[in-house]
Amino acid sequence: MTERNTPDDCVASPIGARPRMTKEEINAHPMKSYEGPIHVIRRPEQIERAVKQLEKETVLGFDTETRPTFRVGEYYPPAILQLVGEKAAYIFQLRHCRLSPALLGLLANPRIVKAGVALDRDVQELNKLAAFSPAGFVDVAKLVKWAGYMNHGLRGLATVLLGFRISKRAQTSNWDRATLTRAQIEYAATDAWVGRELYRKLQELLPEMTADEPATNDWEPGPNPQMSEVEKPKPRNPKRARRTKAPNSTRPARRRRDAKRKRTPPGP
Repeated sequence: MTERNTPDDCVASPIGARPRMTKEEINAHPMKSYEGPIHVIRRPEQIERAVKQLEKETVLGFDTETRPTFRVGEYYPPAILQLVGEKAAYIFQLRHCRLSPALLGLLANPRIVKAGVALDRDVQELNKLAAFSPAGFVDVAKLVKWAGYMNHGLRGLATVLLGFRISKRAQTSNWDRATLTRAQIEYAATDAWVGRELYRKLQELLPEMTADEPATNDWEPGPNPQMSEVEKPKPRNPKRARRTKAPNSTRPARRRRDAKRKRTPPGP
């Protein structure tokens, strides 16, 4: 994943360790969601207009949503892509509009920050739909971990850094449906918006790590603990393993014994 300034570039955290906020403490905070305009993009011609507006931004909130799996071996590609700027949120329904060249160009633009939490998996899955060179992606969770915060999830970070909590009720809904519900649209926009707000907050707390400089284009996929069963390598067959041939070092001795038996004449 491309980051603008990684924690390895600095020697020590300027903030120090912070205690983890408990579930009870998080639930004591007020609920908040994205309140700006939301554009749901379903047709190819809508993408061009949306990208033109998003290209004016310097920082975008980024996230994707995928239809949940409930059985071993199930796999679904990303259903929607969310990008949130200063004035509006854009939700791209990928089953309808796909990843166009203009949208891929935006995702590969190193001068526009795409901020969110735990982005590796999202970027990997988008790359399966259409190949592109990701650039400008910033994983907020990695920055706050280096800064000493113990909450690394989106909900916990929103509470710790922004002072409110967000709903995760629609998280396991069917994101691949033809028409999204109002609750899904609000949830999707809120998740990406919080990623942008967290990055803006970190610009205040960690200015040396969020400086406005072009991001490099050296993204590499990180470890993927959520690999589906379809993608996991199959285990070796134990029966096949037991039929493995004996080491070569024992074969010459066997051949010598067999040859000796053939040369020995039978007894009277």
